[in-house]
Formats: sequence, structure tokens, C-alpha cells
Amino acid sequence: MRELVGRLAALDPDASAAVQVIAYFDRLAEGRAGLEATVRGVAVLAGCAARLVDEERAVFLRVLADGHREDHPSDENPDWPRVRSGEVELLLEKPSPPSPVDLMVLERGVALARDVLDRTRGRAPDPALVELVVDASVGETARSHAARRLRLGERARAIALPDGVVLVEPHGEARHPLGAVRAGVGPVVPVGRLPRSYADAKVALRFADDVLGPRVVHYDDLGGLAAVAAAVGPATAPSPDVVTLGTLPAWALETLHAVVTSTSLRTAATHLTLHHSTLVDRLGRAEHLLGWEVREPGGRFRLQLAFALRRLHAHPE
Repeated sequence: MRELVGRLAALDPDASAAVQVIAYFDRLAEGRAGLEATVRGVAVLAGCAARLVDEERAVFLRVLADGHREDHPSDENPDWPRVRSGEVELLLEKPSPPSPVDLMVLERGVALARDVLDRTRGRAPDPALVELVVDASVGETARSHAARRLRLGERARAIALPDGVVLVEPHGEARHPLGAVRAGVGPVVPVGRLPRSYADAKVALRFADDVLGPRVVHYDDLGGLAAVAAAVGPATAPSPDVVTLGTLPAWALETLHAVVTSTSLRTAATHLTLHHSTLVDRLGRAEHLLGWEVREPGGRFRLQLAFALRRLHAHPE
């Protein structure tokens, strides 16, 4: 191989680099490398950050050019080079047109990443079977047959993602790592009641938020808030408190949300990476804009409810 690479380098540097790329990914495959190692190889070889996305399996992974993982990316640029294999997409965060070597890295990387995902997390289930098990109009026999083909066992749960995407997984088995996108998780039920779990998962999804969070919401954790969701639909007018939240600047919303979701002001300050005294000052200004104090139980509950209603209005169905 080294002799071949040397000859190619003298004739065509790109061809030499392509052979080295192939050899590199072959070594990763032979060593049964994991997903992060695969994406790291792509990033280092391409000399830029690389990100892997598999929406069906709720997988998102990003590695910088220096090999360090960093899953908090900036917005995606539609002009970035990318290659897709099934539902697995691999992108290079490079605004310039891809070189032949970049394309080779993408093609070999996405193929290996898909193999790793299939090996470690199972092949993505047939969407038609998933639709069958969560469809309330489907007969019990058809649902049971689909559940067996999906290897769901006797009890399972449904997970609702944006744009009508639905996942199912058996009780006690986390087939779908969550957190990359908004997700609502339904309760674990007998497989015959998966339509109910899916309906509950869609309710939970309405409470999930990409910006302030939480990004993943479990229906079982909602308690009485689930009943509130039924009262807020597309035609429901927002309450005065929700309207007020909509007028606040981003810093005030971030401050208020951190305070009402933390156990103490010091914890909120740590979350916001602020000094305690700085947070107290910011909170005072935010309370002035809000119109009520949030450091007492009554005001705190009022604000928590306002944030919940705000998420419901943002996702009315």
C-alpha cells in the first residue's frame, strides 16, 4: 500500500490522498470503531468540523477539526458539503466547494457511520410498521403482528418528534437516544395501547422547547399540566401573562426561566455563568419588566404556568 501511495503521489496528489482515505476508513471498520471515532476521523481528515445527523434515530454528533467533540453547533449552512446514506447524513462545516478528497472522506465516512449505527442501535424500523402500532384505527391482530416484527415485547412506549415523526421502543430498552431534537415521550403501556401512548407523547411534545427547554418531556412528568394542554388550541387566545412574556427581551426570558427552573438563585447563577450579585440585579430588572415578583411561591408558580402556556401556544397541536 505504501509503495502504491508513493507512486500515486508522484503522479496525482488527489489520487494518493484518496487511497490513504480509503485505507484509513478500512482500518476503522476492521477495528469496529464507534460512531464518535468515525466522525472524528472525518473532521480531522477534512480539516474542519463535521456533523452527523440521523433524525430517525435521534442521533446528532459533531466533532471539531482538532478532534474534540462539541455538540452545540451554530446554525447549519445549506451550502456545506454533505452526503446522505439512507437517513444518515454527514456534513462538513466548510463554506468552500468540496475537493475530490473531501467528497471521498464524506462518502467513506457516511458509509461507515451507517454501518456503526446499524450494528449498535439496530436498523431503523420500517416507518409503515411504526405507523401501524400507533394507529388507533388499526385492528388488534394487525397491531400485534407489527409489534412482533418491531421486536417490542409485551410493553412499549411511543415517542413523538417534530413534523409527525414517531418512534417506538420496548420497555427498558433505549433504542433512540434523545436530546438532539424536541421530543415527547409517552408512557410505557401494553403494545395494544400504543395509540394511547402516542397520543400522550404528542401532548408532551407540545411542552418541549428548543431554546429555553426542556427539549425532552415525559408525559408521566406532566401531572395536571396534561389537562391544561387540552384547553389550549390553535384558536385559543393567549393569556395576559403569556402576552407579557412575548414582549420581554431575550436576556430577561433567559433569566426568569433559569430562576423558576432552579432550586436556588445560586444554582440559577451557575447555570447562567453569572455572579450571584449580577443575577440578583438582572432578576430585579426582569421582574420590573414582567410586572410581578417571582421569588415567592405564588409569583414563581404564576411564572412557571406562563412559560408552560407559552410553549403550548408555540406548538398548538
